[in-house]
Amino acid sequence: MARRGPLPVDPIAEAKRQWVAHGWADAASGMSAVTSVIRAQQLMLARIDKALKPFGLSFARFEMLRLLAFTREGRMPMASAIARLQVHPTSVTNTVDRLARDGFVVREPHPADGRAALVALTPAGRELVEAATDALNTEVFAEPGLTDDDTVELVRILARFRRDAGDFRDPKPQPDPL
Repeated sequence: MARRGPLPVDPIAEAKRQWVAHGWADAASGMSAVTSVIRAQQLMLARIDKALKPFGLSFARFEMLRLLAFTREGRMPMASAIARLQVHPTSVTNTVDRLARDGFVVREPHPADGRAALVALTPAGRELVEAATDALNTEVFAEPGLTDDDTVELVRILARFRRDAGDFRDPKPQPDPL
């Protein structure tokens, strides 16, 4: 049964209160942070799913199509897609299989490496991802539910968290031109 409105109390704040009451005060703030991020992800994914539903796309399928559409030729090695999407290779393979079955991508032999494959966007895939991107931009990304300042601050905090977790390295400073 779906919830009909806001809860009368923030369940994460109540959980934090219970954490402290049970003697786990040193972990209470961290529990609140982790649980808040997970709940925020659920809320954002629900908005994304709603926007992508008319296109028959999951967010994983959209991300693959958008990644390909960002390339100059609409194709890239599978290994590059796996690295950029930061998910398990099996997940990328399954996503590509479904997109290929639906005619949105094709697999091509790699021109220089006989063991590797390229995944390439089809015209139908390009058309679909452009329409889906327009919907996501309008329905989700243009107004994520935060003020502009909060959005910038949240992205900075999460980027620092991701960097410190080993997700990426800061780029090396470029020397000044001579």
